[in-house]
Formats: sequence, structure tokens, C-alpha cells
Amino acid sequence: MHHPSHQAQLQRLRRIEGQVRGVIGMVEEGRYCVDILTQLRAVHAALRKVEEQILREHVDHCVVGAVKSGRKDDQRAKLDELMAVISRFSV
Repeated sequence: MHHPSHQAQLQRLRRIEGQVRGVIGMVEEGRYCVDILTQLRAVHAALRKVEEQILREHVDHCVVGAVKSGRKDDQRAKLDELMAVISRFSV
């Protein structure tokens, strides 16, 4: 399912892609390891932010929609899916 916010997420991911290319350049140039690690930490933080935003959109649209539908099977499936996602990403 396509959400309007996915366009914003694509823009963020393209920005992150640029950051990763910058890190690749740093490695190729033999830059100082701590500087590379600092940039990698920034990439990781940016990816986490995208993950959080996509999860929020999923909850706001898909999970809430299933709950409002009144269909018990859909509700249970979406809640089970949500719990699995939370378990996977809380590590």
C-alpha cells in the first residue's frame, strides 16, 4: 500500500544514500577512522529516523484502519504483525 509520506521517506533515503557515498569516499581516501565512524553513526541515526517514521505511518494507517474495521481477524493479524515488528526492531 502506498502512503503519501513515502515520497518524503524516499527523499530522506536519497539523502542517506549520499551520506553513504560520502563515507565510501572517506574510506577510499584513507581518512581517519574516528571521522569515518562519526559519519557512520550519522547514517545509522538517519536510517533509524526513517524506520520510526515508516512504522508510525504503518500504525496510523494500517493498524488503526484494521482496528476501526471491526473485523476481528484483521485486527488480530495487524496487532500480531505490529508486535513482531516491535520485537524485531527493539534489539
